[in-house]
Amino acid sequence: MKSIVCLSLPLALFVTAGCSEKARPTDTPPSPTPTISQRAENAVDKTKEAAVNTKDAIAAKLVEWKLTPSDIKEDLQKTGRVVRDKSLAAGEKIGGTMDNARIVTVINGKYIADSDLSALKINVDADNGVVTLTGKVDSLDLVGRAVALALNTEGVTQVVGILKVADAAPITAEAPGSM
Repeated sequence: MKSIVCLSLPLALFVTAGCSEKARPTDTPPSPTPTISQRAENAVDKTKEAAVNTKDAIAAKLVEWKLTPSDIKEDLQKTGRVVRDKSLAAGEKIGGTMDNARIVTVINGKYIADSDLSALKINVDADNGVVTLTGKVDSLDLVGRAVALALNTEGVTQVVGILKVADAAPITAEAPGSM
């Protein structure tokens, strides 16, 4: 009997020892799950950041492709149109009918997404990577933006912008050799 009591006593102490001890706080509290409003604010911040980055990228392309208002005005005075070329990346193909339709659709989508451009006022045609833009825009800046967005589309090798600036004095082309 003495051996049963000797074995039972340590076992009882072992079982009850864990019960009387208080739980120790952990070093790092669990991270709270963000609320819906916090997640919405985070999404808005990310969207604003993406918009700023996109605007900066387009501004850089406008300068790189010589699509600033002064460049456009100069082109319109010389030839009556804005023409820009883009070299093809290795492995990029110049497409057929389906690619032409895709190019037109993508460019129109870009114009719809841009609050200052109107897909209804700008007609987009594509033929084997050459895009022609016709219609009206509100400023020379928007001519540049329309050409840049079109030129920055996969499959486009050249953009010919024959866009008119609404409510502006006509910019006439100079006769060749009159400079």
